[in-house]
Amino acid sequence: MKHIKKNGVFQAFIAAFLFSASAPLSKLLLNGISPIMLAGLIYFGSGIALLTIKGVKILLNKQQLNNDFNRREILYLIGSVLIGGVIAPIILMISLKNSPAATASLLLNFECVSTTFLAFLFFREKIGKRIWISVFLITVASILLTIDLKDNWGFSLGSVGIIFASILWGLDNNFTRNISEKDPLTIVGIKGLGAGIISIVISRIYNNPIPVMNNILLAMLLGLFCYGLSIVSFVLALRRLGSSRTSIIFGTAPFIGVIVSFLIFKEIPNIYFFISLPLMIYGTYLMLTENYELQKKAISHSSLQ
Repeated sequence: MKHIKKNGVFQAFIAAFLFSASAPLSKLLLNGISPIMLAGLIYFGSGIALLTIKGVKILLNKQQLNNDFNRREILYLIGSVLIGGVIAPIILMISLKNSPAATASLLLNFECVSTTFLAFLFFREKIGKRIWISVFLITVASILLTIDLKDNWGFSLGSVGIIFASILWGLDNNFTRNISEKDPLTIVGIKGLGAGIISIVISRIYNNPIPVMNNILLAMLLGLFCYGLSIVSFVLALRRLGSSRTSIIFGTAPFIGVIVSFLIFKEIPNIYFFISLPLMIYGTYLMLTENYELQKKAISHSSLQ
């Protein structure tokens, strides 16, 4: 049992580390690939990888091909592909060109806020006091991170773009939640392949140049590891640890991304970054431990009966 838990913890940290590296590594690749093309190649690489894994499992008879989607689920899947796989990544890649990688990694935390708020707004999901405090702290921190007094507008358009991408991913997460009973390899594989092809086509429509082969392979490898294998590791960790513990570990991804960004780019953040960092950390802690606190209360309540 302890061995299984250790494996689960390791897989959750692998998932967090791989995903956290996506923003800084994407920023590096933007030197040789246009933003729309890069978004397409990353998702295409992820989709190819996961559908290959799915195909191998079917061939080895370890998994059945029984993922029939009903009409509503197909609409949610299409929405996930277009919003979470095409529009949000393109906005992120364009925004990364004009934002420090460390700031971008931290701002991606806003996805948690948008996922929670949209779930409350459209899907009537209940939100406790800790979550509302968390939403407030992360929102304040995100607003601080957009401040750029050097810009004529007084805020960074790149940072605003990353927040907007996070809001779209929050909507995508709520779409995906409604088809979460289906096989994750199939869902994410279809999403990656479909979104990748659409983004690459859009890129060519705008006459974005085709990158050199080395850059194409690097972008697809980034998709394979930072999205494809990250999601596979996340799913395996879910099975061994459950959603609460896995989410707590995976919630470290933005902060790991900040460290990776410092190591790669050696950026010196402004004062707003250092004010935002503790707000982000505490807000993330409150959000990720909400379920754990509810479980403790339920256990203590049942023991009193």
